[in-house]
Amino acid sequence: MARAIFAAFGDAIRGNVAPPTLSGGQVRTEILSGLTVALALVPEAVAFAFVAGVHPLVGLYAAFIVGLITALFGGRPGMISGATGALAVVMVSLVSQHGVEYLFATVVLMGLIQIVVGLLRWGKFIRLVPHPVMLGFVNGLAIVIFLAQLTQFRVPGTAEVSGHGMSGGEWLSGWPLYLMLGLVALTMAIIWATPRITRAIPAPLAGIGIVALIVIVFGLDVPRVGDMASIEGGLPSFHLPQVPLTWETFEIILPYAVILAAIGLIESLLTLNLVGEITGKRGGASRECLAQGAANTVTGVFGGMGGCAMIGQSMINVNSGGRTRLAGTCAAVFLLLFILVGSPIIEQIPLAALVGVMFMVVIGTFAWNSLKILTKVPRADAFVTVLVTIVTVATDLATAVVVGVIVSALTYAWQNATRIRATTETEGDAKVYKVHGPLFFGSSDGFAEMFSPESDPERVIVDFAASRVVDQSALQAIEAVAARYEGAGKRLQLRHLSHDCHRLLAKAGHLVVDS
Repeated sequence: MARAIFAAFGDAIRGNVAPPTLSGGQVRTEILSGLTVALALVPEAVAFAFVAGVHPLVGLYAAFIVGLITALFGGRPGMISGATGALAVVMVSLVSQHGVEYLFATVVLMGLIQIVVGLLRWGKFIRLVPHPVMLGFVNGLAIVIFLAQLTQFRVPGTAEVSGHGMSGGEWLSGWPLYLMLGLVALTMAIIWATPRITRAIPAPLAGIGIVALIVIVFGLDVPRVGDMASIEGGLPSFHLPQVPLTWETFEIILPYAVILAAIGLIESLLTLNLVGEITGKRGGASRECLAQGAANTVTGVFGGMGGCAMIGQSMINVNSGGRTRLAGTCAAVFLLLFILVGSPIIEQIPLAALVGVMFMVVIGTFAWNSLKILTKVPRADAFVTVLVTIVTVATDLATAVVVGVIVSALTYAWQNATRIRATTETEGDAKVYKVHGPLFFGSSDGFAEMFSPESDPERVIVDFAASRVVDQSALQAIEAVAARYEGAGKRLQLRHLSHDCHRLLAKAGHLVVDS
C-alpha cells in the first residue's frame, strides 16, 4: 500500500500534478498550501469520526484516501475532499444500529453509485442549480462551519455526539475562555497581516505556526489537537467489509448508500463550481463524479468512512495559493505522515489556531454582497437565497439545494404561467388569435380562458408564431379548445406549430394545422 501510494505521488509530481510550467516558487507555494490544508484536516476528520460514532483513525484514513484520489483524478485542481460532517450525520444511525462493518459496505456501494452517475454524465445537471441557490448554499455553509467551531470552546471530553454533530458539554469560562479567544484573535490577525508583509508562506500556515510556537514555548494550558483523540496509527490496510452477502444486507445498506452518494455528489459539484469561479476553470463535473466514486469505493475496503468535497479546506487551499493537483496531493500525503510519524507534534497544535483559520474561512466564504442585493433582486430570488441558507443550517446541504431548486422551478413556472396572453385581429372572414408566451401545464388553463367559441365567427385561426408549445398538457389544452369550437359548429385552424406538434395533433380530425 505504502509503495503504491508514494509511487503514485512521484508519478503525479512528474506529470499531471505538477505541470512543467510551475516554477520553483510556485511548487513551494503548492506544497506549503498542502501542509496548511493537512493541518486543518486533522481536527475536522477526528470530529466527524466522533459524529459518525467510529474510531478517529476511520475518519483520518478517509480524509487521506479520498483526498489523494480526488486530488489526482478529480474534476477540479485545487479542490480538497475528505471526511465531512454532511455525510457523518447520516452515518451515525447506520453505525449505531448495525455496526461499523455495515458502514464500510455502505461506503463501497456509495462509491459504485457515484461511478455510475459519472459514467452516465449526470453531473452536468448541476447546471440546473440557480444562482440564488448557490448564494444560499455558500452562506449556509459558512454559518455551518462557524457553528462547528464553537464546539472547540467546550471543555475537552465533555461534548457529546448528536444527530447534528458534537453538542452539549461544559463551556470554557474565565481565564481559559479569555486565553482561547485571545489566541483565536491572534491567529486571525496574523492571517490578515501576513499577505501584507510576505507571500513566501501561506497566511493560514503562518498563523498556525506562530500561535502553536507561542503555546508550546510558554506552556499555555489550552485545548490541543491531542485532547480530542490520538491520531497515531499505521498504514490503512486492505479490509473487505465483514458483512453477510445476503439480500437483507443489501436492503439495509442501499438506502444509506443512495442518500450518501447524493449528498456527496451535490456538495462536491457545488464546491467544484465555487472553486471554478475563483480559479477561472469550468467543466469537469462527470470526471469529479467518477473520482469521488472511485475514492469512496477504495476507502470502503481500506477501513475509511467515506467522504466528499470540503468547501472550507478548499477555500484554505485556493486562498493559500493552491491551484494545481500538487497541493491536494501533498495535503493527503502530509496527513498520512502525521498519522505515521508526526502525531506527537501535531497533537500539540492548539485548537485555537485551527479555529482562527476556520473563522477566516467563514469570513471569506460568506457572500457578504448578497446582503446588499437582497433588496434589489426579485423577491422570489431573495426568498430562495434566505430559504436555502436556513435549510442548510437546519438540515443538510443536499436537502437545502433540492428545496431551493424545487422552489426556484415552481417560481419560474408560475411566472411563465402568467405570461400567456393573446391579441386578436381580423383576416378576411376569420378571427385570428395571436398567442404570446409559453404554453405548458402551468398556463394551459389561462390559454383555454382566452377563447370565446360562442361569439367567434365560423372560422378561427390560432397563430403560435410568438408562442411555444412545451408539453403534453399544452397539446391537451389545444385539443380541448378545438373540441369546444367543433361543438359550436365552427372550424379552428392552427398556424406556426413545430413539426412535433404537427405530428401529435394529426389525429385530431377537427384541427387544420398550417406550417
